[in-house]
Amino acid sequence: MRKLIAIALLGLLSSPLMAAECSTTVEANDAMQYNQKTITVPKTCKTFSVTLKHTGKLPKTAMGHNWVLANSADQSGVIADGMKAGPASSYEKPDDSRIIAHTKLIGGGESDVATFSVAKLKAGESYVYFCTFPGHAALMKGTLSLGK
Repeated sequence: MRKLIAIALLGLLSSPLMAAECSTTVEANDAMQYNQKTITVPKTCKTFSVTLKHTGKLPKTAMGHNWVLANSADQSGVIADGMKAGPASSYEKPDDSRIIAHTKLIGGGESDVATFSVAKLKAGESYVYFCTFPGHAALMKGTLSLGK
């Protein structure tokens, strides 16, 4: 019996307890691309963080990028209102309730982090992330879903 308990304990101790990964890094480049097209947020996370890293060299005035999360149905409205808001507001309408999370507009070599409450996500809903810099959302977009 002792051997069985010892073997069981060794088995538990030798395998790391798997904690949910409650963050990810998305890279954006000068070719207007994100390196990730999908993100799954573990349901066990209370908050989730996305680090946007601009791996290009161009300044934000020429090739700025941000990471904006919204419900799929709100994407075009968020982009249109962001265009009106302009670069001083990172091409995001100030206090836009449709935006779940966002980073600031960054240029080559810069990074920023967006952290949001997972409680804002609903199972079965369709979420998208995209860059609101003019013209970028056509290429710079992906889907985000709540995992199991």
